[in-house]
Amino acid sequence: MRISLNWLRELVDISMTPEALAEKLTMAGFEVEDIEDRRTWADGVVVGKVLTREQHPNADRLSLCTVDIGAESPSQIVCGAANVRADIFVAVATLGTYLPNVDLKIKPAKLRGVESKGMICSLSELGLTKESEGIHIFDETVTGALTPGMDVRPLLGLDDAILDLTSTANRADALSMVGIAREVAALTGATLRLPEPSVPESQKTKSVSIKISDAQACPAYIGTLIENVKIAPSPLWLQRRLLASGVRSINNIVDITNYIMLEWGQPLHAFDFDSLVKVAGTDQIEMGVRFARSGESVKTLDGQDRTLQEQALLITVNDKPTMLAGVFGGEETEVSDSTQHVFLEAAIFDSAAIRKSGRSQGLRTEASARYERGVNWAGLETAARRAVQLILELAGGTITAQETVDTRQGSLTRSIALRLERVREVLGMVELGDDVGELQAKDVEHTLTALGCELKSTGSETWNVTVPPYRYRDLEREIDLIEEIARLYGYNNFSDTLPAKTEPGYLSIEQLISRKVREAFRGMGLTELIHYSLGKPGEERQIVLANPLFTEYSALRTDLINGLIEAFQYNLEQGNGALNGFEIGHVFTQEEDLIEAEAIAGILGGDQSQGKWVRGGKDQPMTWFEAKGILESVFDRVGLPVEFQPDRRDPRLHPGRTASLWVRGDRLGTFGQLHPQLRQERGLPDEVYVFQLDLEVIIRHLETDEAMVPVFKPFSTYPASDRDIAFYASREVGVSDLERTIVKAGGKLLESVELFDEYKGDRVPEGQRSLAFRLVYRADDRTLKDEDVDPVHQKVREALVEKFRVELRS
Repeated sequence: MRISLNWLRELVDISMTPEALAEKLTMAGFEVEDIEDRRTWADGVVVGKVLTREQHPNADRLSLCTVDIGAESPSQIVCGAANVRADIFVAVATLGTYLPNVDLKIKPAKLRGVESKGMICSLSELGLTKESEGIHIFDETVTGALTPGMDVRPLLGLDDAILDLTSTANRADALSMVGIAREVAALTGATLRLPEPSVPESQKTKSVSIKISDAQACPAYIGTLIENVKIAPSPLWLQRRLLASGVRSINNIVDITNYIMLEWGQPLHAFDFDSLVKVAGTDQIEMGVRFARSGESVKTLDGQDRTLQEQALLITVNDKPTMLAGVFGGEETEVSDSTQHVFLEAAIFDSAAIRKSGRSQGLRTEASARYERGVNWAGLETAARRAVQLILELAGGTITAQETVDTRQGSLTRSIALRLERVREVLGMVELGDDVGELQAKDVEHTLTALGCELKSTGSETWNVTVPPYRYRDLEREIDLIEEIARLYGYNNFSDTLPAKTEPGYLSIEQLISRKVREAFRGMGLTELIHYSLGKPGEERQIVLANPLFTEYSALRTDLINGLIEAFQYNLEQGNGALNGFEIGHVFTQEEDLIEAEAIAGILGGDQSQGKWVRGGKDQPMTWFEAKGILESVFDRVGLPVEFQPDRRDPRLHPGRTASLWVRGDRLGTFGQLHPQLRQERGLPDEVYVFQLDLEVIIRHLETDEAMVPVFKPFSTYPASDRDIAFYASREVGVSDLERTIVKAGGKLLESVELFDEYKGDRVPEGQRSLAFRLVYRADDRTLKDEDVDPVHQKVREALVEKFRVELRS
């Protein structure tokens, strides 16, 4: 918010420089982003009276003026403005003046052969407007008596400094001059002088009814009808204050509503009453507040016909939409130069309702920004009285109707218990000159009282603190009061202390395992990818956002594989080749409640080999077993015993080349080759493989001491004894099942099992395949003999025959 120092000084008695005040506010939590010192814009610019105006002898569009600037003799100035004439008062930049807004220093010059000493200025050259049609002419009826040589800055509002201040979202009161004045008074101890509007006299000869359809969306509404007003430009002081705040002056009525919003933080809206009657079609007016119905529309002040959604909150007249409540006015009922009767609205709207209403139309205005943060409920009547008072003063008129609907319940203040012991515990020691000490009770009382709180002692160093209405929304708990004490007492007044004992930081077990797995995948040559958690809608059990920014990012992803497939396709289309990558991220599904889980997924299909010149520069397609080997290498590196089982549940994967992954009976995830139809649709090569693993399962099986703590295991110094076993087995029997049976039967002597041959050709029984395994036996304490190995090997043979009905070949 832009804070005019002159305006602020009318509300609070301060004499600080802009820089000192900015420092004070910044240290109190209000960031001052910029100081706009307007006093430098017209330093050296004075009031001048044009005595004579003649045509320039050498130029048709230039005038030769004699101007009295209060010096011993008039100055000769060449002026190019069409509106310059004799007997007017103007702003004259004297010799040596620097105008920063146009980066011009005034020097003696010759224009078309005629000497010119100075420049008659327009408002744009003084920085007050972006464009000007001509020079600025002072109106003595507005400014009062003028004398040549006077400083123009007080006349144009340039004897001011503007602080561009940013407040945190919880400080709704800081979006008003009164709120900032209260803050400055609390920080400096200065006297506060807030306007106290009187109750205006009225002649209630008419009636206007008000209907609130949703009391939660609009807890209070005050409607005032003021007849026989005179629409005119606002007085100079009002225009200057609006301009300093970055608001364009329109007319006295509209300017007053904007002025009250800036002063008190309470948005108002003025309707042309005759236009309301025209829209209603009758003199019996009923103003209403309700949510829009599907298909309704309203034309707003920017000239747009807006189709409304059901979350849009409306102001209606006889149930016909006139404007978006608390957001944007309507064009049909706006105040214009022909307005004679004004209906003034002062209302409180629910923050959430205004936020949804504004977003439904993509609108955010100065009014909606204040409603979204929350206006002061207790200040509604004061702001309404102040607005009516200014309208009667500046536009005349008579109050002929006023109606109020108020459903506010309970007190607009709250009482919070505060303990000095807790204050000291949270804030610590304070600096007392060269020494340190504790906050005293009087410090707490002085600080909170300055904020407008009322303290009532409830015992030794404890209080009940009553929060003022304008801080009702953000002072809710004891810790909020403690924060206010620290903020106003000054963060820089607390001593710097460190804990007596510090503990080194560490990673949690989940972070350690996650990093270990990530390093393992990178070690196998996979690139780590990162995608948005949002994607396209259309999947089962998917959570779709109610108000997305883009359709392509309107739903939470249910897995990571779809994003990896798109990344693979994109890299191919960009000529980057096939991608070998993995991603760790969150996935979301909708059951009875939202379920969020962390997963690891990857995609494989690129040639990892180097030296492609031996193949004529061609890529070597990755086989299913090579892709599976990369995954198994990762599992071996992290120490995760994983089994592969046939699986056909994912329609995106090849039904004969897909496996589910299991760890000690827990399902870990899925691995497989992309389905041929999907590869064809996306233009992908045949050899593309994907996997997705549940990170929670990995963590659960690796967070044990046995898995996390490395154990030294020496190599055996004794030789191994190997045996081969070959047999016919049904094609429906998986190799992993056979290996599990072999390991169980081999016991402690069996060191390793490796499949080294598979045959499905001639002389193999139908429906079967020939498999050959190499079994390595070894003992740590002796050299094995045949009588040690043969019984164990025979046990393996018998186990295979008994469980799988294999036909032994050796």
